Amino acid sequence: MENVTKFSLNFEGIDPVALLGLADENLRLISQHFESTITIRGDRIRVIGPKHETQKIRELFSTLIRAIKKGEQITQLRLEKEIDKNGLPNPNRVDDQRTKSTSYRISSERTVKDIGDGNANNSVQTPNKIILPKSVNQEAYLKSMDDYDIVIAIGPAGTGKTYLAVAKAVHALTSGRISRIVLTRPAVEAGESLGFLPGNFKEKVDPYLRPLYDALHDMISIEKIKRLIDEQVIEVAPIAYMRGRTLSDAYVILDEAQNTTSIQMKMFLTRLGWNSKSIVTGDITQIDLEKKYSSGLVEIQDKLKHVEGIKFIYFDERDVVRPPLVSKIIKAYGN
Repeated sequence: MENVTKFSLNFEGIDPVALLGLADENLRLISQHFESTITIRGDRIRVIGPKHETQKIRELFSTLIRAIKKGEQITQLRLEKEIDKNGLPNPNRVDDQRTKSTSYRISSERTVKDIGDGNANNSVQTPNKIILPKSVNQEAYLKSMDDYDIVIAIGPAGTGKTYLAVAKAVHALTSGRISRIVLTRPAVEAGESLGFLPGNFKEKVDPYLRPLYDALHDMISIEKIKRLIDEQVIEVAPIAYMRGRTLSDAYVILDEAQNTTSIQMKMFLTRLGWNSKSIVTGDITQIDLEKKYSSGLVEIQDKLKHVEGIKFIYFDERDVVRPPLVSKIIKAYGN
């Protein structure tokens, strides 16, 4: 039997997602080609296995790290080419199929390090881009999502309430902080007429969830989003789907919360499980509920304002990051 060897390689200063892939997909692909055990601890790769394998793994990771430092992106196609270039076995060939238990994991060391979601300027790293706050309130909002389990953001459209919450959720997922993202909003406009709309239930409610998909598409490739949704790592659903659930190890975002009833809001906030965060966003100037219902978002400003562990963030027209004309329109309607 060939001697077992081991080595460790440091990738300090490299974004873990750029190297290991979203939800560790790059790491999974690499590990499929080897019998060796590959473990990630903090910013260090540790490998133990047959000598001929560990040498190739070192060369492969060294190549990827150099490419990332040059600003190059490691796509799935690029990774597969690098694997082929190093003459590594193809896991799709019959004679290379292996039944093995591969170790690839993100240790708690890395999770603790990355939990701050960025550097001193409170940037947020997502697979497609780095997102920066564009106002004082946005910066306070990002920080509050680190410090509080429930954050309630209230303000006009275009202030980044939903977008920044989705960015923090994506970063928390890709850094191993949580294991899933749940995005929800009420489908108030459809009301009782949902049954008369064409298509199945998903086709009926998808238009009301489109803003959440749009935010995701800006941060993760469409192919990856589809896969993560299929694997139920990311769930986008109407608020009715939240009833009776306890959501642990998750980022749960309620969008358009001004259109939730008092009962719906209480139901949503009490879904919070261990190692989870609930982010509530809405604009109390755009309530579409029938007059017989009171807005849950309006109500909680009074009910929960003194509850420890909950943070309210308020935005105004100065926080709008859309074209300047939008800020003027919001200000005019406010007046």
